Amino acid sequence: MSEQFSRRDFLKLAGLGAATTAILTGCGPASRYVKREPYQQMPEYNSVGQSTYYATTCRECAAGCGLVVRTYQGRAIKAEGNANHPLNLGKTCARGQATLHGLYNPDRVQGPSTGDWDSAIQSVADAFKNYKPGEIAFLMGMAPDHLFDLVGDLTAAAGMDAPIRYGALSMFESRATLSKAAENLFGQPGLPWFDVGNAQAVFSFGANFLETWLSPVAYTRGFVGLRQSETKLRGVLVQFEARMSATGAKADHWVPLRPGTEGLVALAIGKLASELRGGATPRIFSGVNPAEAAEQAGVELEALEAMAQIFASNAVLAIPGGAALGQSNGLETAEAVLALNALSDNFGKPGGVYLSALAPNQTEYSGPASTEEMAGLVEKMKSGAIKALFVHGVSPVFELPAALGFKEALANVELFSFATFPDETAKEAKHVLPDHHGLESWGYQRVATGVSQSVLSGSQPVVSPYYNTRATADVLIAAAQLAGGKFAEALPYKDEVEFIQTKLAALLGEGDGSFSAPDAATFMAYFQQYGGWFKNSNALIAPDGSGALNGSIEAGEAEFAGEGEFFFVPFVSPTLAEAGANKPWLQELPDPTTTVMWNSWIEINPATAHELGVEDDDVVKVSSEFGALELPVYRYPAIRPDTVAIAFGQGHTAYGRYAENRGVHAGDLLGARFNEAGDLAFGGVKVRVEKTGRKQPLSRMESIMGVYGVGLGGEEH
Repeated sequence: MSEQFSRRDFLKLAGLGAATTAILTGCGPASRYVKREPYQQMPEYNSVGQSTYYATTCRECAAGCGLVVRTYQGRAIKAEGNANHPLNLGKTCARGQATLHGLYNPDRVQGPSTGDWDSAIQSVADAFKNYKPGEIAFLMGMAPDHLFDLVGDLTAAAGMDAPIRYGALSMFESRATLSKAAENLFGQPGLPWFDVGNAQAVFSFGANFLETWLSPVAYTRGFVGLRQSETKLRGVLVQFEARMSATGAKADHWVPLRPGTEGLVALAIGKLASELRGGATPRIFSGVNPAEAAEQAGVELEALEAMAQIFASNAVLAIPGGAALGQSNGLETAEAVLALNALSDNFGKPGGVYLSALAPNQTEYSGPASTEEMAGLVEKMKSGAIKALFVHGVSPVFELPAALGFKEALANVELFSFATFPDETAKEAKHVLPDHHGLESWGYQRVATGVSQSVLSGSQPVVSPYYNTRATADVLIAAAQLAGGKFAEALPYKDEVEFIQTKLAALLGEGDGSFSAPDAATFMAYFQQYGGWFKNSNALIAPDGSGALNGSIEAGEAEFAGEGEFFFVPFVSPTLAEAGANKPWLQELPDPTTTVMWNSWIEINPATAHELGVEDDDVVKVSSEFGALELPVYRYPAIRPDTVAIAFGQGHTAYGRYAENRGVHAGDLLGARFNEAGDLAFGGVKVRVEKTGRKQPLSRMESIMGVYGVGLGGEEH
């Protein structure tokens, strides 16, 4: 098909109906050849007064939820869930709804830093040619997967190190710890999937699965099944955590444990439940003293006995979450909690634990890098071993703790950023080559967890690019061709879409799929229309947990950095997460537990606040051995008196007008300490809290009159 193919020709073909699909896609998707005009010059192929809907994939996180985006006269105006997508079944979270605020963000990077794409691409080609393979590194975010595959092919052929994947969400989810624990217990690596919807009872140890953990839309759907199952029996949820999350607020029982004692409590409950059931106590639980465990955890023994009674009389699903695993003893905690499922004998059974299904084009589980691996990358940068760094889909200057020194290490590196928005890392880059927004992009994403099927979620542009941006895959393909030799051989594609078609070709002959097609062109057309390709059958992996109860775990108390009197709990903002602060819809959305908007706050128990002599909106200084922050107080009754908490997501120094200089960056209080799986021990910090004498009123929807009786004579003193 000629690139001179006109809009009028397209309109004529479109009028022929569905039979033209193969004609258009036979030479590649039509949007590659048809130039769309701006809104003021109405494209001829849009029907005036009628909406056009496109199936694609949400890129606000790596879960891989399907979207259907309504467009009207060339503009995207509403994003909704794809009802036929097996992961989210038509639902979205707030971030998915707000993706339009990224597309239309006024602070998007609108063109390459060099001013023209020819010189920008040449700079990439020069880096390929001028540096040795070992001196080049690629750091990728958690999405999209097609770009990660392309870079993987490039680095393998050119003799470079494999690309690294990282994201702050994966850090707070403690994915490396979760998969390592599964490997230790089951003998194979993988990301566990917890069948909440079919469980009778759920014991969640710091798993905030209704807000931010792994795949919250899918787990929220599972929670609905827990509460209203086919048997009409209301399932029980028990939440163990120091600071009540929205998941904890939905629980039947909230047990406020001292941070770092979750594994010890899990073993104690296992022992107590075993004794209630009768018979021999499994070896893994035999070494724990429940009374001592209760004392160390800061709860009454009677509370643990009550939970053990629930466990002994129900088929319980136990979930180890990020808040519990982000400690120095996180790996042992994960194994202890997973072992409770062995006591319930639920591995590979409805309402139990599985290993997540692999995607259709995936042969083995490949998780993100741990923060310890990122620290190794930083050391290579500091030493000069890495001279050129390509970054896409992640902003390590913001997402990594400052204590790791990533920003300082950039002084020794030629940095290439493919950022869509002017984030902190792009601000430090010598070369900025902006990628399209996700709604302007092609691609695919593997669904890592949250669904029983094997799912490859597809992306396509729902609108033409609004600015002088370019797909990162196209940039790398063009640069590889300029560099020649093994680079050109690694990426012998005309463009990104041809690469995607090549990767999808392997699925053409597979059966048991959501659709079938006679040829590659039709398969690609259906892939766009359905929003991906999904296997119809259950592809979950039943783990072998036969030896889980025979092991030995020393789940002692965690180690904490600093001499402060308060445990510090950083938690991912359920509205902003790591990359939502530049979207005003999300800034305006009240936090679900405090209703605070547009700012940061520190949550302090009212009794502790009284001892410190502070009230709501008083500004305090919070100090760890790694940094200090100043922010206003929110008296939060649902937090332990010895614990304080700050949401992660604000505190940007770049990233556009809606995010810059707003709130504080919780990561500034964190250090470079890791657990045995290499995940950051982000919960292993103690802090001091001091009054500053200043006030800063927080914007919030909550009426303090209704909470603390202010103005009604019911004020706390």
